[in-house]
Amino acid sequence: MDIQNELADRVMRFVVSPDYRPCKPKQIAAELGLDDEYREVRRTVKQLVLEGRLVYGSNHLVYSSGSVGGAADSIRGTFRRALGGGFGFVRPNHAEDGADIPEDYFVPPGKTMGALEGDLVEIKIRPGRRGEDEAVVSKILERARRQFTGTFRLSGKTPVVFLDGTPYDKPVSVGDVRGLPLENDDKVFVEMVDFPDDEGEGGEAVILERLGSSKNPAIDTLSIMRQYGLPDEFPEAVINEARQRADEFNDEAVPEGRKDLTKLLTITIDPFDARDFDDAISLEREPGRWRLWVHIADVSHFVQVGGKIDEEARKRATSVYLPDRVVPMIPEIISNHLASLQPDKMRLVKTVEIEMLDDLTVTHTEVHNAAIHSDMRLNYEQVDQFLAAPDNFTEKWGQEVCDLLARMHKLAMQIRKARFKAGSLSMDMPDIKLDMDKQGKVKGAYRVEHTESHQIIEEFMLAGNQAVATWLDDLKLGFLHRIHSPPERRKLRQLTMFVNDLGIKVDSLESRFEIQRVLDTVAGTPLEDAVNFAVLKSMNKAVYGPQAEGHYALDMEHYCHFTSPIRRYPDLTVHRLVQRLLDGEKTPDDAFATLLKLGHHCSDMERNAQKAERELIELKLLHFLKKHIGETMEAIISRVFADGLNARCVKLPVDGFIPVTTLPSDKYRFERRGNMLIGFKEGNRFRLGDQLTVKIVKVDLQERQLFLECIKNHSAKNDIGGGGRKMAKKPNYKMKRKYERRAEKKKRRR
Repeated sequence: MDIQNELADRVMRFVVSPDYRPCKPKQIAAELGLDDEYREVRRTVKQLVLEGRLVYGSNHLVYSSGSVGGAADSIRGTFRRALGGGFGFVRPNHAEDGADIPEDYFVPPGKTMGALEGDLVEIKIRPGRRGEDEAVVSKILERARRQFTGTFRLSGKTPVVFLDGTPYDKPVSVGDVRGLPLENDDKVFVEMVDFPDDEGEGGEAVILERLGSSKNPAIDTLSIMRQYGLPDEFPEAVINEARQRADEFNDEAVPEGRKDLTKLLTITIDPFDARDFDDAISLEREPGRWRLWVHIADVSHFVQVGGKIDEEARKRATSVYLPDRVVPMIPEIISNHLASLQPDKMRLVKTVEIEMLDDLTVTHTEVHNAAIHSDMRLNYEQVDQFLAAPDNFTEKWGQEVCDLLARMHKLAMQIRKARFKAGSLSMDMPDIKLDMDKQGKVKGAYRVEHTESHQIIEEFMLAGNQAVATWLDDLKLGFLHRIHSPPERRKLRQLTMFVNDLGIKVDSLESRFEIQRVLDTVAGTPLEDAVNFAVLKSMNKAVYGPQAEGHYALDMEHYCHFTSPIRRYPDLTVHRLVQRLLDGEKTPDDAFATLLKLGHHCSDMERNAQKAERELIELKLLHFLKKHIGETMEAIISRVFADGLNARCVKLPVDGFIPVTTLPSDKYRFERRGNMLIGFKEGNRFRLGDQLTVKIVKVDLQERQLFLECIKNHSAKNDIGGGGRKMAKKPNYKMKRKYERRAEKKKRRR
């Protein structure tokens, strides 16, 4: 009995720890080092569930009962602050996993305890004035961030900092500036010691670093790098080890033991501004079959396990691609030189050789340690031009290269067509590229089109990833999969209602084929971004982990990341496992618990990089738009909240916020099911996907927010009209109820 109590105590302490991520009993056993006692751990978890101390969520994930709803009315959740008004919303933790609680709780002004976006809070529920429950933040459990960038100023003789990306109108005190050479409007990096309260009063910080003058365009990049903890440079020990690898490498001769593929016609296709080239393709047509070679830079040859480069790469986990610079995972000596598949040079690769029949049945796959010689470097734009007019490039590139490109296009499009026919989904949001001058100022922006040249490389990379994962899974080895779990049925039912509300009639989006049909239906229409975003929101996030759970969106049972070891650490770990297999090791796989922790880390760093990239693009676009205040542009409602609308500008890919208080005077209610704000006056309806004409009203660089005003709603029955906002009269609610009662009586008489 004592042993059982001790095990229950260990499980509980693990599940309620701040670092715990919801997982299944088997993973709990692995994390506790109790793989051999999994059955006992599972029985203990079941007993704790019966006692009400733990709960099961979707997919049998285990949560503490307090994370869904603790004693009485106490709930933990993530805070989202509304733009303006001092109020916010709390999304209860794991509300999406079947708990009978609302998706969001409204927190009125003065009841937020100064919580910021993403903070983990505890709330108490109380009846609201309108009969709906509302929340009061009773405790801030964990701050999403403690380090901020901001603008330094002297208030009289008192040094203060206005924090970036926060709703605080008032600055925080910074006390002793330690003799730093600071001037008004300098950008600084601070650590919060004491956060301001609801009214923005108080607050104290310590200056960690002066970043530079706010007039310097490059300061935006440095500010975002500090905010997201992105490193500036590599430690000297890492650079020295990379130099040593460069001194050791001989690119004149193919090393002994490697398959010599230097005579095989090989090309690379990348963005025109790519700095590293980690994949290349060869393809030959044989009677009744295809033979495809996917060559991937052999980074594992240069980055030794446990070395200085490996430690730093593991910590970074991913390269970060900012608009004006790259924060690489691996030093440029390796990523841009030794391992980069540059043309006319011998380079070391891991090659996935795939043989398939005309009907795309894979008959053989094999992975080689090889060496190649890239014959030509091409970019996506060049390949698109070739596909449009192949004969124009024969003289310039030669018949062999043109024939190779034609073969690649034919096979890739055949694979792509079969993939979507089998149930794969295409739901990626478009990437945004900025046009910048030499000073780093934005001149404009555009969306990157996912053309057929991109699709050719995408299909071959997917084929390589799938082939390697299938091989390793067949051997029952442990490695980092790229996991995309199936969406919850509840979310798909909500998505079905949402799509039907938009006028796209579907029975159920629990079928992946119906999801793709909807995506095809809205492609190229004003609803495209809104529907794509809604579909993405209904899906689980793709993550790294040792679980062989498949990839839902790709409809692949076996899948991992193998094709980008220069910029993704999980790919590098798979390369090392492949190398151990090629070396003949019998038990080369890592422990499940070790891989689980590594997968969590890599997933976290990937999300951090994505947020940094997205926020810097938005910040640079805000600087650009600050010069265009008062101008109008076309936009589409991309998200709807109770406090206002997000609208995505059509020509310039940026989101702006339209507060509900700036809409025509009316009493608006937020209808989650229809994704709309709707008033009582006819025409006062604002719905996801509506086309608007908007005016740029304000650019708040401190809050990093664009504020818009709706001039005209092209999708409403009555537009706002007149080149300005027409204010509606306050509706007569007594008369409205009177007419409703009359209509109901007439209906009963009939």
